Amino acid sequence: MLKKLPKENMGTSNLGWLESRFHFSFAEYRNSNNINFGVLRVLNDDIVHPNSGFDTHPHANMEIISYVVDGEITHKDSMGNAETLKRGEVQYLSAGDGIFHSEHNWNKTKDLRLLQIWIIPPKSGLPRLYGSKNFKETDRKNKLLNIVSSQDGNADIKIYQDINMYVSELEANKTIDFDIKNNRQIYFVQIEGTASINGINLNNGDAMEIVDVSKLEVKALSNSHFLFIEMKTI
Repeated sequence: MLKKLPKENMGTSNLGWLESRFHFSFAEYRNSNNINFGVLRVLNDDIVHPNSGFDTHPHANMEIISYVVDGEITHKDSMGNAETLKRGEVQYLSAGDGIFHSEHNWNKTKDLRLLQIWIIPPKSGLPRLYGSKNFKETDRKNKLLNIVSSQDGNADIKIYQDINMYVSELEANKTIDFDIKNNRQIYFVQIEGTASINGINLNNGDAMEIVDVSKLEVKALSNSHFLFIEMKTI
């Protein structure tokens, strides 16, 4: 099953300093029929305007990945971590029994765009984790880059839940195939540009749920930047 999710049908919010597109029920977007996709609970496409951001707030029992699309994000947390990340770089946080953090765009003129992704951990109260990875454009240019995996996986970033997260920047007319194992499913996000996914076209901001399919075939219709999360079928 391939279910296209046009961006026009997603929840949106505009708080002045923050513009968001919600793939799942979140904040003021309430949809009891769209809470999660497997262990994927939140996927927010956020634009944070200059000199603003998320002030210090708590999280617990959630695994959070931030993928920077454009601009810079500055992170600080109660574990003593503080850093600034740019396009294509990834920050991860397994909140365990509780952590406080802030995320800001301190640039005076340029917007920050990021994907904020929340994964439900396999159980509560796991030890807290934090880290980041400075991936280069060449790491994902015309190939799949595995940016996040489980502890048993091959990615540089490892979280507790059994997922794999991939990104790519694919030049127009190039293709990538990905074999999907039995009892696994995919949530696909078209970040920038346009692509054909198993013959179905996605535009910038669209998404797709992929279940009971054995192969993913991605063809870039224009220069195409995408991310997908592979996980157990529930």
